[in-house]
Amino acid sequence: MITPSDLVSHIELLSRARILCVGDLMLDRFVYGEVERTSPEAPVPVLGIERQTAMLGGAGNVARNLISLGARAALLSVVGDDGVGRTLTQMVGEEERIEPHLLVERGRPSTEKTRFLAGGQQLLRTDRETRGWISERSAENLLRMAEDIVPQCDVLVLSDYAKGVLTEELCQALIACARTASKPVVVDPKGMNYDCYRGASVITPNRRELGVATGAPVETEDEIIAAGQSLIAQMAIDALLVTRSRHGMTLLTAGGGVAHLPARAREVFDVSGAGDTVVATLACALANDVELAEASALANLAASVVVAKSGTAVVFAADLLHAVRAGDLSSSEAKIVPLTAALESIAKWRAAGQTVGFTNGCFDLLHPGHISLLRQSKEVCRRLVVGLNSDASVRRLKGADRPVQTESARAQVLASLETVDLVVIFAEDTPINMIEAIRPDVLIKGGDYRIEEVVGAEFVQGHGGKILLAETEAGFSTSGTIEKLQR
Repeated sequence: MITPSDLVSHIELLSRARILCVGDLMLDRFVYGEVERTSPEAPVPVLGIERQTAMLGGAGNVARNLISLGARAALLSVVGDDGVGRTLTQMVGEEERIEPHLLVERGRPSTEKTRFLAGGQQLLRTDRETRGWISERSAENLLRMAEDIVPQCDVLVLSDYAKGVLTEELCQALIACARTASKPVVVDPKGMNYDCYRGASVITPNRRELGVATGAPVETEDEIIAAGQSLIAQMAIDALLVTRSRHGMTLLTAGGGVAHLPARAREVFDVSGAGDTVVATLACALANDVELAEASALANLAASVVVAKSGTAVVFAADLLHAVRAGDLSSSEAKIVPLTAALESIAKWRAAGQTVGFTNGCFDLLHPGHISLLRQSKEVCRRLVVGLNSDASVRRLKGADRPVQTESARAQVLASLETVDLVVIFAEDTPINMIEAIRPDVLIKGGDYRIEEVVGAEFVQGHGGKILLAETEAGFSTSGTIEKLQR
């Protein structure tokens, strides 16, 4: 049985890996905006563009995931002699932990994918690409470079997006080179013909890709096992890790082993690039001689983290550690997070069009007045973040005999409430730094304040947010409760 402590010990080793990644490099562009009307020219939405981002995609996203886990990556690919190719070359060169080996092939268009999004939903994707094979000369040069790097790396990754870089001859030569050097080969496959991957260590098709490659039904677990074992025998590979979306993963080995890994994601925002994360995490684990079953469990955990992010995202070692620890906690305890983790959750909520509210306080000896404040807060937002004064902060504000309960106890009580989505502890006397970082849509405080007295009110109103002064419940206060207890 794989324990959380096993996973933690493996995560701590990921940064030692050095991985060679060969495959199709592409540019992923994201155009974000809002749709408020339909075009008068045609029945299509008009996207008012607000911002644009660009990042490495394909094999480049595998490399991004490798370095986000702390590993070092060598990236081999081919780009065209065009603007997109020059952008890709520059972006790879700016990543300190990626060792670039990019060949330029004249007359070959570089691959570019552009996604248009509004309200967290993808409206349209445009592709500029070629599916033609790279030239024989380019393939020979790639192989020559790989032969020099393979002995110095721990694992070879083949990232095939069917854009023409990984020819059958090149794949077989690369696999043979790695096998001769006793290096594992992890393949993210594409297409119907898996002959090019013959002899690989692990191939990671999704369920649909397995069906296409084998021509067999893959709807049930038994069908997936039958199709997978047949493919393992035909291609002389060691194992298949079949990704199955909301059903998790299935690991099949040449010895007949079968392991089903349930999906761990609670929220799915975007599956773009999730396969790249799986391959990168699996490769880093295998580089540290982690058993395949445990490496697959770690890859499954990484997939659950990355699909909860928007865009072609990456996973960090800290994300994995937090996910392991959160899985060990109750759902309420998992709500207690540092500000950095809170900001990541808030970004996902906003990408899904959800409003974010913020309130704060000491919340020492929770009473009906607190409950009323939190209930009213939740009524004006979709997600409520509570800033909680630390013990030291409470002592400075309330005196040496406060708080009655520790910050850990106070946080756990707050997190157990259905109205609260996140609890973030702050050590300062006021939550202004947290408010400026979160930029809440609604800032809530008790009705015994005036708006001009509310910390952060001017800032929130300045970016278009609202202030709510909640109605107070008379007769309830922590100080009053303490006095009664003392009497």
